[in-house]
Amino acid sequence: MYEYVLAIHIIFVVCWMAGLFYSVRLFIYHTEAQDKPEPDRTILSEQFEIIEQRLWNIIAIPSMYITIIAGTIMLSLKPIWLQFGWIYIKLGFVVILVIYHFICQNKIKQMRSGVFKWTSIQLRLWNELATIILFAIVFLVVLKSTLNWIFGVVGLVALSVILMIAVKIYKRFREKK
Repeated sequence: MYEYVLAIHIIFVVCWMAGLFYSVRLFIYHTEAQDKPEPDRTILSEQFEIIEQRLWNIIAIPSMYITIIAGTIMLSLKPIWLQFGWIYIKLGFVVILVIYHFICQNKIKQMRSGVFKWTSIQLRLWNELATIILFAIVFLVVLKSTLNWIFGVVGLVALSVILMIAVKIYKRFREKK
């Protein structure tokens, strides 16, 4: 039974992350559409609102809940995992990801109301935060070792720096065009 629940958990983690990644990418395009002249701005904004809402309601929200339910069932089937420190760190990252999810949901509501508080660069960096959280969770689950946490933290810091540099390089490249 555990393996079936694990498979469902993994499948819906992938779906949830896809929903988060693509939603924030849509936020970037939606924000950039505000610089377009009329009627393009209105047409694009209306389309982005429809796509964002459908993606969020059909993929992101259900996937998050199924992921959490499957994870809870897995812990109830194998409560021994709760004896290890790494699971609590993983669950901490899951809580951060859930908070990230609800901040994204708030962004959808803001944009739907015509409020664009973040620039496309800020949204690009925001998108990378989900990547870093995903890396942290996967490495914790795969390694499960306290000794490897040090290397994991160093790796996450290095990944964060690389992602920020990549965003800055991309920004410069776009500005030259």
